[in-house]
Amino acid sequence: MTSRAAKRILGLTASAAFLLHGGARAADEWPQRQPIVMVVPFAPGGASDFVARIIQPALSAELKQTIVIENKAGAAGNIGMDAAARAPADGYTLYLGNVGTIAINPSIFGAQLKVKPLADFIAVQKIIDAADVLVVNKDLPVTTVKEFVAYAAARKGQLNFGTPGAGSQNRLEMEIFMKATGLDMVHVPYKGGAGPAVTDLVGGQTQVMFTTLPSAMQFIKAGRLRALAVTLASRVPDLPNVPTLVESGYPDMMSASWQGVFVPKGTPAPIVAKLSAALQKIMPTEEIRQRLAAGGALVTLSKTPEEFAAYVKAETERWGAVVRERGITAN
Repeated sequence: MTSRAAKRILGLTASAAFLLHGGARAADEWPQRQPIVMVVPFAPGGASDFVARIIQPALSAELKQTIVIENKAGAAGNIGMDAAARAPADGYTLYLGNVGTIAINPSIFGAQLKVKPLADFIAVQKIIDAADVLVVNKDLPVTTVKEFVAYAAARKGQLNFGTPGAGSQNRLEMEIFMKATGLDMVHVPYKGGAGPAVTDLVGGQTQVMFTTLPSAMQFIKAGRLRALAVTLASRVPDLPNVPTLVESGYPDMMSASWQGVFVPKGTPAPIVAKLSAALQKIMPTEEIRQRLAAGGALVTLSKTPEEFAAYVKAETERWGAVVRERGITAN
């Protein structure tokens, strides 16, 4: 071995040791300042905001620092995602990503998307699975999926279905449903998350939609919307009389609107591990589980950041295939 090669190896070893010990020191000191910002890429009132505000107090107490929620809505969540990805990789910016922004938007927006979620974020911890629900305006004379299919089939092209956006998971779910049933309905995309779309469904501007259950639960319980089926493998405890789509005769209609915590790439691994451990500690607590369940969200944790990263990759491939098959675009 030449002296130059030996010096290079020693230099690389020293650099690795510096990064290792520097990262460990960063984790020991983190978080030492406040606030920690949690970026939510949708407007208040939607499922992401619902989850963020439930976990915020407990995570703040666990980390012993103030956590501030920043709602950065727009462009199907891409504005908030871009802001989070470009933040310093120091553990003081968290991103509450979901299946739409992380796993679907890359296929919908393609080269237009500035952020590449699999490369630009570190997956820290999956935290919840929220059921999506097939829900109709209360004035529609249907109470089951079978009745709705018959009603809509007799009114080809006359019913409107709302979605949180042209390329949202809820849009993809409806596309799969229409393919399975042969229905023809008019798509009405909304901006700003599920809140505005649900509001117009209540008001009768649209007749049906798939939406995250936390966005619709209060209206379902108040009798202002009628839930026909949920998309999880089993029924939701707070809506025991609402069947799954599998029970309703659609075995391929099973999905979850998952959410998880991410940090910008380059965040030291010890900080990632410390944040993951904090989330694993607070999420199973009875108060958080009950509050989330009341809104239709179930605590679903990944064992490690690596397991969550693998799950995100699989979901990206799954929904990308649906986007290509149905020819879905952002417009």
